[in-house]
Amino acid sequence: MIKGSEIRQADHSVSPLFVDRWSPRAMSGEELSNEELLTLFEAARWAPSSMNNQPWRMLYATRSGSHWPLFFDLLVDSNKVWCCRAAALLVVISKTTLENGKPCRTHTYDSGAAWMSLALQGSLMGLVVHGMQGFDYDRARTVLNIPDEYQVEAMAAIGRPGRIEDLPELLRGRETPNGRRALPQSVCEGPFSL
Repeated sequence: MIKGSEIRQADHSVSPLFVDRWSPRAMSGEELSNEELLTLFEAARWAPSSMNNQPWRMLYATRSGSHWPLFFDLLVDSNKVWCCRAAALLVVISKTTLENGKPCRTHTYDSGAAWMSLALQGSLMGLVVHGMQGFDYDRARTVLNIPDEYQVEAMAAIGRPGRIEDLPELLRGRETPNGRRALPQSVCEGPFSL
């Protein structure tokens, strides 16, 4: 698999872990072991969260498991064409309330931290971890029995790297790490001036 640092360059000194992580689509279709999946979820477990609330929840299906069709059918057609070779599909949800029932304003923020921890761990393990919004959010809530106090955040496909040639031709040209906008376009000191 291509490392991000082979194509892109950080403007400031950061660990290669951040630059090397990217979201390929080419996966081999091979299974992941239960231990590999648990290692990904363990990384997410240690993400920071406000008041240690840990609002994230992760629902998943493995390609050989009985829940695979349920998760796979949530995807839009353009994602089905490459997710069909994933080893696991994941739905990230977040609890919108604290344990005391009050609103948790940082539920999405904290769940994003857990997702990033999982994605970085997957990158360290040499796996493909590709997050996406191309799925039916409302249907996910219904078919996965997600309670009202949880927000559906995103889906992810996880697997072993595959061959670019196995992707539809339209996606082959996109199978490369992309860049990021310059820091001054995202960060400013003081009030908003971007």
